[in-house]
Amino acid sequence: METVPSVFARLMAVIEDRKVNPPAKSYTTKLFAGGVDAIGAKIIEEAAEVVEAARMATESREQELQHEAADLIYHVFVMLGHCGVPLSAVEEELARRFGISGIDEKAARPPKADSAGD
Repeated sequence: METVPSVFARLMAVIEDRKVNPPAKSYTTKLFAGGVDAIGAKIIEEAAEVVEAARMATESREQELQHEAADLIYHVFVMLGHCGVPLSAVEEELARRFGISGIDEKAARPPKADSAGD
């Protein structure tokens, strides 16, 4: 029986293809052209919209939250594609963390280098 790729894998494949074969009329192509700053701005915007949707006290909250979460995931995938990070690497990182307390996992990370004023 043939395995069908997940929607995440299919989306990432499309994004990676857009990077190599950028169609002129593609939102993903436009984001790639804007680089980390443009993609990052969209991630920040979409993350705020996810939180706003979660705060909604209406019947449409679940649908709105799903919509905004999909937008956020798409933009994070575009950043991964722009930076050449395969989805499989993110999956491996998440798998590595299974069974480890998030607090313990974060404490075990090496400190981030201070990029300001070195």
